[in-house]
Amino acid sequence: MIIVSGRLIVAPGTRDAFLAAARQSVIAARAADGCRDFVAAADPLEPDRVNVYEEWDSQHDLMAFRGDGPAPAMRARIVSSAVFRHQVSSSGPA
Repeated sequence: MIIVSGRLIVAPGTRDAFLAAARQSVIAARAADGCRDFVAAADPLEPDRVNVYEEWDSQHDLMAFRGDGPAPAMRARIVSSAVFRHQVSSSGPA
């Protein structure tokens, strides 16, 4: 399993518009082969931060969906990011 998690900082005052635009990506990802979960959500403390979390069955499934990453219009709204890919070799109930 592959987990992608991290944070995006968007231009001040644009988080709601960014999340509205990201909604279609969330819908498409959740319908994609191998996607277990996909979330882009407003951070409860930082007004310009978006938290991202994705779970994928495999690296192949992730790359088939992701391609070259966010569309240029979405990428232009991101001021900075710290997003990481994690390969999980085992997991179980918490």
